[in-house]
Amino acid sequence: MTRFAGALAALCLAAAGTTALVAGPATAAPACSVGYRVNQWQTGYTAEITVTNGATALSSWTLTWHYAGNQTVTSAWNATVRQTGTAVTAESLSYNGALPAGGSVSFGLQGTYSGTNAEPADFALNGVACGDTTPPATTTPTTPTTTTSAPPPAGCAGAVLCDDFEQQTGTAPGAPWTVGAANCQGTGTVTVDGSVAHSGTRSVKVAGQGGYCNHAFFGSGLTTSGPLFGRFWVRHTTPLPAGHVTFLAMRDATDGRDLRAGGQNRALQWNRESDDATLPAQSPAGVALSVPLPTGTWSCFEFRLDGAAGQLRTWLDGTEVAGLVVDGVPTADVDQQWLARSWHPSVTDLRLGWESYGGDADTLWFDDVAVSTSRIGC
Repeated sequence: MTRFAGALAALCLAAAGTTALVAGPATAAPACSVGYRVNQWQTGYTAEITVTNGATALSSWTLTWHYAGNQTVTSAWNATVRQTGTAVTAESLSYNGALPAGGSVSFGLQGTYSGTNAEPADFALNGVACGDTTPPATTTPTTPTTTTSAPPPAGCAGAVLCDDFEQQTGTAPGAPWTVGAANCQGTGTVTVDGSVAHSGTRSVKVAGQGGYCNHAFFGSGLTTSGPLFGRFWVRHTTPLPAGHVTFLAMRDATDGRDLRAGGQNRALQWNRESDDATLPAQSPAGVALSVPLPTGTWSCFEFRLDGAAGQLRTWLDGTEVAGLVVDGVPTADVDQQWLARSWHPSVTDLRLGWESYGGDADTLWFDDVAVSTSRIGC
């Protein structure tokens, strides 16, 4: 964290992964300083950005910068972030716009990149470059207040994919998501919804129709190695039916078909498309070890997939579902069908939506989606 006191000379503290930009004569406080802390992996990154104001209190703030490489912002929290080419603009929200002299505020973002991921070096606050001592002309002094920020969506730190959809302003989900179906599409729809949300004010609504050709999904590619942990919140309208339905699909590059999660016999199940194996087995004993998906409320669905070990675990609202576990040891009426052949999946995407193989329809909402290399939790 970089701080300023009165008219002291600018002080720069260098910490791992943090860039502090300060400058200016000893007789005037600089307009701002910015801490930019990055956590990155092969093709993506998150950044925690802390803005420290100079001598003039602000009633709202806008931070701008340029990326030197091909970084693309895909989501953000505690600020409205927009990008045009290499230019990025972050604007304050209603609850964190007031920024007193010397006060700080933090926000975060997630993005993708290839090649190098150089940190920005040209931050400007309300149009004045950080380090410039000229007071911003467009701001109004306010009584100093304590600025607080809401926490980022759970699971964003170190996540491969993390989205609470608060930055989605279009009718359909935009980057990093695409809308479609692998097989065929009909009357099912996928829209950004501002009336129902698990957190914030937005979620993604899927109006899933009955019939094979009414598939409706939104999805994003994944590049990971090692065990994969997924977490999302789902709210749906109609109880899981006796017939087979899917609300989560991931393409398995190993066999070229999907690994799917949904329901059958009115309980949660996994399904392997390549041989139609189910987990648990659709026997009374197997189904009894699964659980239904509650309707009219938000449920937290988590999974751990370890392709190298051929293992799978599943949690609903933080409790492991005994019938949705593959641990490599066959259990009669549960996973013996699943383990009938060697299984070492390598998934390349995550798709959420609705797929019905009969006449079963449902309306679902998804929110706070995260994929990571460690368990995220609810």
